[in-house]
Amino acid sequence: MSSSPQDLPQQPPSFHRGSFTEEIAEARTDLSRKLVLGEVDGDSPSSSDEGGSTLSPATSATPSTPDLDAAVDSPITPPQDAADNDLVADSFAFAFDIDGVLVRGGRPIPEAIEAMKVLNGKNKYGMKIPYIFLTNGGGKSEAERCGDLSKQLEIPISPAQFICGHTPMSEMATKYKTVLVVGGEGEKCRTVAKSYGFTDIITPGDIIKTDSATTPFRKLTPEELENSTERDFSDVVIEAIFVFADSRDWAGDLQIILDLAMSKGGRVGTLSETFDEGPPIFFSHSDIVWSAAHENVRLGMGALRGIVEYTFKEVTKGKTLTTHAFGKPQIGTFEFATRLLKRWRKNEHKLNAPPSTVYFVGDTPESDIRGTNRYNEQAENDWYSVLVKTGVYQEGTEPAYKPRVTVDTVLDAVNHGIEREMQRRREGVPAKKPRLTNMPRLSLEDDGKHEIAVFSPSIHQVLDPLESIPLP
Repeated sequence: MSSSPQDLPQQPPSFHRGSFTEEIAEARTDLSRKLVLGEVDGDSPSSSDEGGSTLSPATSATPSTPDLDAAVDSPITPPQDAADNDLVADSFAFAFDIDGVLVRGGRPIPEAIEAMKVLNGKNKYGMKIPYIFLTNGGGKSEAERCGDLSKQLEIPISPAQFICGHTPMSEMATKYKTVLVVGGEGEKCRTVAKSYGFTDIITPGDIIKTDSATTPFRKLTPEELENSTERDFSDVVIEAIFVFADSRDWAGDLQIILDLAMSKGGRVGTLSETFDEGPPIFFSHSDIVWSAAHENVRLGMGALRGIVEYTFKEVTKGKTLTTHAFGKPQIGTFEFATRLLKRWRKNEHKLNAPPSTVYFVGDTPESDIRGTNRYNEQAENDWYSVLVKTGVYQEGTEPAYKPRVTVDTVLDAVNHGIEREMQRRREGVPAKKPRLTNMPRLSLEDDGKHEIAVFSPSIHQVLDPLESIPLP
């Protein structure tokens, strides 16, 4: 039979040789941990099975069952290793956007460093909270991005908890052999594509080196000439176009993308008569603007995507070009994040069950909040959207997509999530996502465009339908 924490031998009090202030701070932390563990008699918080937040030690890998849960008073499973007394929140987790939330212009937002410390156990409950990173940025390998972010936030970050905008493209490497990869600095995106398993990778530089007249106003630098490969394109069929990262030369990349979109089956230098034979075009995200070092937002990949579609229509006298996007707010990216979080919690924290709540913290209503809210409508657990004021969103404006809560900084977001979970536990609020049954689906008519009105006990929001991404 499983033992409750009350049955375990009590540890003798520890003494801290330091200042009186330090002793008080440590005493408060010890008390909070004892309250969480249920080791304090009297009016301790409820540990009912219907409570909100539950915690597990990092070494516990046994999934809970209803019978076992009912057999113990405390939701804490004692550490199997006496030397490892780390507590891990098993009922909730965090997912973070990066630019405008944790970093801006290559520099960490001051509160972000403190927020990471809180997640890693420096909080009044003495617990660690699992978290992952979900950014639309890219142009580098996940490992390189993690190295950059580790230095900025002063913590070790693993590629196993990190998603770039182009990370889901890795799942398409088995479908397409010869591909055009666009964007990024130098040869980095070609290198990333190779690491994903793509076998025949062409860049705009390869096409320009073969025929310099392709882009009249773009001349390759000596470094680009050295890295690019001249080849015979007469028998080459480009099966797909992947825009991995933001273009460094919009005019040249736009020209080459349009040439292939209007080609006969992806053959360089050909022109279709029907303009519907080109290869599929995938963008790693669709953010029109993003938060950089400049005081105002800067144009992003979504702007290039819009220009590609608009210019194609103009050049072909009315033909429509349909492109596809990964990244937020696309549902596929959040599904990918769910799988990543599941693996990270299991491998790093020995947690087998999914969290009841995932707090997603972002700065862009059109991608971060829109995607989180939309995914929450179909997710089995609760994806809780948090908007911060340190990036794209400007205080005093009305966000196009409403978050569940708006806070000043990422540190406020982390503290809000932790306190919300602990308050739910104290009040005995079920951690499971509320389900509304037998409710009519309501639609609104607005200039012929249908929108779905979603009502819940805590929020009232209107969500636009999102485009779907064809799966490989």
